[in-house]
Amino acid sequence: MKGATVTRADLCEAVHQEVGLTRQDCAGLVERTLELATEALERGDHVKLSGFGVFQVREKRARMGRNPKTGEPARIAPRRVISFRASHVMKARVDSALGK
Repeated sequence: MKGATVTRADLCEAVHQEVGLTRQDCAGLVERTLELATEALERGDHVKLSGFGVFQVREKRARMGRNPKTGEPARIAPRRVISFRASHVMKARVDSALGK
């Protein structure tokens, strides 16, 4: 994989190189995996990838904020957000790659 951003095409190519399936099959595999993760998050489920981390949906309450342009108070509506918590394994690998 190249560059600072990993794209779907990069993931497909990595799967193709590692597993040896056709590029079309690899693209379908990556797409289906992302689709299943998205569907689970839409239902409010957690998506846990062992050794990588956990994606989860969190409920944010309504709160008062400020309009950054005018500085006037503004109400921020309640919403659902996706958060990611890296596993200890992933944190250790990133730290060691950065020389920490």
